[in-house]
Amino acid sequence: MNVPAPVEDYQDAFARIEAAVAEGETDLAALGFWRLLSKVKRDPVLSSHWADAAGRIDRVAFEARVRLRFPIWFGNTVLVGATAAGVAAVIIAVQTTSPMVAGLALVFAAADWSASVHGLAHWLAGRAARIRFTSYFFDRPFPPTPGLKTDYATYLRASPEARAWMHASGAIASKIAPLAALAFWPATVARVWAALVIAAYTVVLIVFDVVYSVRYSDWKKVRRELGVARGRAASR
Repeated sequence: MNVPAPVEDYQDAFARIEAAVAEGETDLAALGFWRLLSKVKRDPVLSSHWADAAGRIDRVAFEARVRLRFPIWFGNTVLVGATAAGVAAVIIAVQTTSPMVAGLALVFAAADWSASVHGLAHWLAGRAARIRFTSYFFDRPFPPTPGLKTDYATYLRASPEARAWMHASGAIASKIAPLAALAFWPATVARVWAALVIAAYTVVLIVFDVVYSVRYSDWKKVRRELGVARGRAASR
């Protein structure tokens, strides 16, 4: 049976990591930060107690490591605008008499919505769980969607089930979005190739989740937080 470390040990560990981050260290994994948090998350009392310290450490390290960041209001405005562009494309697809224009507009809407709703879904699900966010950011070439940085203090205070749903929401929304565009295909003069392209794109997204996301991204985090939830339930 794993026995949680005394509070003094947590105090020492958080102090050591925070001091290292203040000196410019940004590799939180190497500092043992995530291992420490995996212990803290097992207990809702510890999660709440150490939330502010964890939030400070995470934010300082993140902002030192990731330079391309944007305010939440700006990111949400851009994503809502992008979603509206997809709506406009669907309207064009439905109204045009050109099969080529209709097909291209539907394909654009599918790709556009898949990218734009991902972050918005995370944000909406997080805010519903009282999780706040600090910024949108880019730190990887693929997938080309912006990341959404959580305020880790509020993240820790949320239930693990709520955290899991927040992570899952974006992944689910980005797979439903192309199918929403595809649903308009029968109402257009677009040729069958447009429907096939959208269907293939959706399959690629799903395969990406199966191959990549379950190991490194959203679905990995969903599994992690559901595991925390199960651990808490078993310890009651």
